Amino acid sequence: MPDAGPPPSQTLSRGIRVLEVLADARAPLSIDDVAGALEVHRSIAYRLLRTLEHHGLVVRDAHGRVALGARMAALAAGVAHDLQAEALPELTAVANELGMTCFLAVLDHDECVTLVSVEPRHAVAPVAQRPGTRHPVTVGAPGKAILTLLPAEQWPADAPEELRATVAQAAERGYATSHDEVIPSLESVAVPLALRGRGPAAVAVVHVASPLDHRQVAARLTASASAVREALGG
Repeated sequence: MPDAGPPPSQTLSRGIRVLEVLADARAPLSIDDVAGALEVHRSIAYRLLRTLEHHGLVVRDAHGRVALGARMAALAAGVAHDLQAEALPELTAVANELGMTCFLAVLDHDECVTLVSVEPRHAVAPVAQRPGTRHPVTVGAPGKAILTLLPAEQWPADAPEELRATVAQAAERGYATSHDEVIPSLESVAVPLALRGRGPAAVAVVHVASPLDHRQVAARLTASASAVREALGG
């Protein structure tokens, strides 16, 4: 994992942090909300937001509250575009076949980040797993699946010792599971996705409850991951 240390540019770092705060909020925030999250004076938050607004990365509503702008969607679509393009049909097929939200997660520093996701076409209570959603790589099925692709010395420094046995078991059987770890009452099954020339990833599903056995779900995910890997020549 990258060494922790002071960012080369504090202003740029704060601007990126603003985008992260807005993405996590899922709702427009006031300037005071943003300033509080960054622990900076309101005037600093205002200048950061004005700069981001100028570039179309954030927008303000009639009440002066801010949210991510449409330009962010265009930037996100360009991230690993070929991987997203090849994965989307497979994720769609799995989501509709199993009736579960299916998504592709990648490693970002010490976090597991959803790159693209698909909700099932017909579902009574679909689970939302939005692109950009992130959580520590040490929790959740996709995080554990990703860790099976990494040597232990590259794990986060604060990874609990008992995680080693869990990840070893996941590596042996070819899939990882989790329940109530990231979001209460939700289960997840994930398989690792190793791609040539890219960082570790995972294909996963998240759901409330299902009559399907974890092994059945994992087998379908493994077939999907293999199809994506072959399409990318990896």
